[in-house]
Order: sequence, then structure tokens, then C-alpha cells
Amino acid sequence: MRIISGKYKGKKLKGFTIDGTRPTMDRVKESLFGMIQNYIKDATVLDLFSGSGALGLEAISNGAKICYLIDNNPEAIKIIKDNSTNFEEKLHIISTDYKKFLKTIEKKFDIIFLDPPYQSNQLNTALKIIEKRDLLNKGGIVICEYEQAAPETNLKLIKEKSYGAKKIKIFEK
Repeated sequence: MRIISGKYKGKKLKGFTIDGTRPTMDRVKESLFGMIQNYIKDATVLDLFSGSGALGLEAISNGAKICYLIDNNPEAIKIIKDNSTNFEEKLHIISTDYKKFLKTIEKKFDIIFLDPPYQSNQLNTALKIIEKRDLLNKGGIVICEYEQAAPETNLKLIKEKSYGAKKIKIFEK
């Protein structure tokens, strides 16, 4: 796993060994970042179920202003910190439950990555809180990665793509 584009292109990332995570494959990440490239420059980003932090770090490498990396797994937080060398001034790495974070954060985001464990209903729960608390800036996007239960939201679907069983939907406010 590595950063595939931008300022830190080629930087190797740790993360395949974290129980319960499935890092986004490079080809999927490359396609995804091609779809959202026009939204990244100077963006405030939230990578809610961070795992290794690969999506948030890729956003920083491509010009995002700041990224919040949230995970409640202590091993994931350690890996994110290991992966964040040279990024520290642009990152907020927070070890907490996603619902607690979404219910207490007093900030709006331009890009939100939602890639929770596939067998949970956390995707739709997170979307509901994001909409209810108005955490997405106007013109901002939410990227949902899932396998089974499709995201349910009032946001406008602007792009979708399938990679075998894995699906990505991008919604805009």
C-alpha cells in the first residue's frame, strides 16, 4: 500500500495487518481520486473510519488543507501515526467512536470519506448524523465505500462505480 499521487507519491504505508480493516486497493484509490480531484485543493477532509489513514493521507498529498483521521482501534491509531511522517501539521488524529466524534465536532467539511466495516450499519448511521448536524459544506462531497447495504441519504448522487463486490457512491451537498 502506498500514496499513489501528489506531493508524497510513492510513500509506502503500513496497514494490511490491522484486524477488521480492508485497505482500499491502489487501483480503486487511483480511480476514486481521479473522480474527486477537483474537490481536493485546500479542502477540509474527514476520514471517519480511517484504518491506516490511507485515504486522508492521499487527500493531503493531493493538496487538501487539513484532515481529521478518526478511528477507535488503538492499533489503527498507532499505524496512522506511523504513516503520518511529514504530514503532522496537516492532521488531527483522534482515537474515538465515530458517533461521539460526529455528535461533538464543531466544524464543517468539504470532503468526508465513509468506509466503515461492511457488515455494520455504521454507514447509514454516520450519514444521518452528518446530515442532521449539517457537517458538510455547500458543494462538499461524501464518498461512501460499501459492499451490501447501499447508502441512504438526501444528498445528491453525483458519481458511482463498482469494483467487483466493492461499490463507491459519491454524494454532493
